[in-house]
Amino acid sequence: MRRLSGHAFLTTLLALVIAACTNAAPTPTLGPTASPAPTQASGAPSPTATGGAASATPSSGASASPAVVASVPPDQLLFADKLVICSDLPYPPQEYFDDSGNPIGSDIELGEGIAARLGLTTKIENSVFSSIILAVTGGKCDIIISAQNITPERLGQVDMIPYFQAGQAFMVQAGNPSNIQTAEDLCGKKIAVQTGTTMLDYVSGSGGFTEGGLPDVCSAAAKSDAEALTFEKDPDAVAALQAGTADAYMADLPVVIGYADASPDQFMLAPVPQIAPALEGISVAKTNTALRDAVKKALEAMIADGSYLQILTKYQVEGGALTVEEVNQPLPSPAPSPSST
Repeated sequence: MRRLSGHAFLTTLLALVIAACTNAAPTPTLGPTASPAPTQASGAPSPTATGGAASATPSSGASASPAVVASVPPDQLLFADKLVICSDLPYPPQEYFDDSGNPIGSDIELGEGIAARLGLTTKIENSVFSSIILAVTGGKCDIIISAQNITPERLGQVDMIPYFQAGQAFMVQAGNPSNIQTAEDLCGKKIAVQTGTTMLDYVSGSGGFTEGGLPDVCSAAAKSDAEALTFEKDPDAVAALQAGTADAYMADLPVVIGYADASPDQFMLAPVPQIAPALEGISVAKTNTALRDAVKKALEAMIADGSYLQILTKYQVEGGALTVEEVNQPLPSPAPSPSST
């Protein structure tokens, strides 16, 4: 019954979102003591392997004192004894808050495991996803772990270390009132997405989806384009679907499954085939090459000792696990004119 605590958490979150909609709050805000919600990911793991959130109990998922495998020059850290991690919370099951306001999730615990293997403790900086790269390049954090898909545009701004993969999917209201069965059925519809994400790129035909995005699908079907409804925080996009102002919501597959499983009377996974799996990466400022190499070495150590898979399994996202070889695979060439997203 590993799903029980995660479901309780998500149900509480959805109740907060629904209440905010009922009170006509345009952008519900979840405070640090609220039980937050999901955000972004990639890869094509099966729904049963990547859905739901885990127990809201902070835990490293690894040994209490793992061996230190690398050190980081103090001049590449904001604080000599800490690894400051930028992450956009909430976005369960990868990053969210427990009932006491503590950051948890698979990304958070992976960050804790990496820090421990560098002889550091962690500090989590809750960041807005659309400006999260500016946060790491501007010195507000040391690294980003926040379900960021690896894209040429992002590689033009930061170095990225592959650590996970996941597909992207659509969620609709329970019963699928708009009868959205295929990608073509999304044409002419309103789709709620978070600002600065590859989901927005897909719906709008931008970024890595200037070819093969939804506008191309709609053009080929001689249908009008879908309309992207954008929100700074992911829970507000979910609220738009619940309120009926959006016909569908798009996010990483683990997030969509978590919401749909937690509240089947409100939401369901749309039958639309998921977008192909994509790599997610840990971002590091290009100037901090020693930090980048140390983080990669720590991640490889976690894969080797089994703690990496243990954490992903705890949060039911083990279908997106990578091997050491995949962590070191060649990445796309950086875009010549990087954007801020």
